[in-house]
Amino acid sequence: MLRFLTAGESHGRALVVIVEGLPAGLEVTVADIQEELARRRLGYGRGPRMRFEVDEVTLQSGVRHGRTLGSPVAVQVANTEWDRNPDKWQREMSVAAEDGPTRIPLTQPRPGHADLAGMQKYGFVDSRDVLERASARETAARVVAGTLAKLWLATLGVDIVSHVVRIGAVAASPGPPPALADLERIDADEVRCGDPVASAAMVAEIKDAAKEGDSLGGIVEIVAHGVPVGLGSHVHWDRKLDALLAGALMSIQAVKAVEIGDGWDVAGRRGSAAHDPITWDAEAQVYRRTSTRAGGLEGGMTSGEPVIARVAMKPLASLNRPVLGTVDVLTKAETVSFKERTDVTAVPAMGVVAETMVALVLADEVARKFGGDTVAETRRNRDGYLAALRDGPLG
Repeated sequence: MLRFLTAGESHGRALVVIVEGLPAGLEVTVADIQEELARRRLGYGRGPRMRFEVDEVTLQSGVRHGRTLGSPVAVQVANTEWDRNPDKWQREMSVAAEDGPTRIPLTQPRPGHADLAGMQKYGFVDSRDVLERASARETAARVVAGTLAKLWLATLGVDIVSHVVRIGAVAASPGPPPALADLERIDADEVRCGDPVASAAMVAEIKDAAKEGDSLGGIVEIVAHGVPVGLGSHVHWDRKLDALLAGALMSIQAVKAVEIGDGWDVAGRRGSAAHDPITWDAEAQVYRRTSTRAGGLEGGMTSGEPVIARVAMKPLASLNRPVLGTVDVLTKAETVSFKERTDVTAVPAMGVVAETMVALVLADEVARKFGGDTVAETRRNRDGYLAALRDGPLG
């Protein structure tokens, strides 16, 4: 199956990702990866690091002459700050024992961050031993892996888009799920919101929070179009696709809630208004749902409709005006958490990361369902499956 592993720290030399399970013959370029990494840097309210740090991508293995070989793909994303500020980060994050410690330890853990629990778990007295790996910078490596998954899914007609539907107290007006054709317009918006009126209000909300040195969370909607019916399974708890998607999306830093389709709202409705009626499209010879309440998933399996999920991100735990109470782990004195360079909000970027996680889960299920050692073989297997659906007893 498709799997990936990331390594690296936020201010270390580089992030590294290894992706295993991609078929041979998938066309991949560094430009494809850099384009997606650039999307991850989008959004009003990001910190200065997004402006001066460049993601330097190196395809290390698994690709020859622009095509995957079927072997593991290894990619490095260099940290340009490593060379730009060697006196700070090359010593601070050195792997050599003789180079440390180089600074006063960070002993005032931030509420809402991994700091204290990680320090207790591993016996650290310096929060940097935890925060460097817990940092959302790690998602750059995930975006690399997700780019490869997206490229594979695109060969099967599957496209994934995201858009911001809420930042702080400002919510976008309800509307139809965006399609791939809408993505350029969404990415061009300051907060990646398709509602211009809400977008302007979101920017104002971010500006207000920035003046206070505070942070904002929000909600992003992810939509996967062209997903064939039958991915996932109803027969085992750990094969249900909605559970896999929820777990993957919850793994994103600062994400605290995930809903599929109408999610929480469905719980307050009667059954007659909670499900998606089924119709038969005689022209296309497929079953359709007349609504998207289930988010394209029924019984742990895709229904053939767009897969829709919403992801809620809490306000970032690092504040530009530290006011959150904490305790110094060495002195036990009450104090406020330390200040680490941060964003006012990262919700627009989180949407790109969420696309990544959805792509990786769907690609893994494609590998499980259709198999294939090459892109062409996977496509043939998919086509044969869809033909069997049309020609079978339910077609």
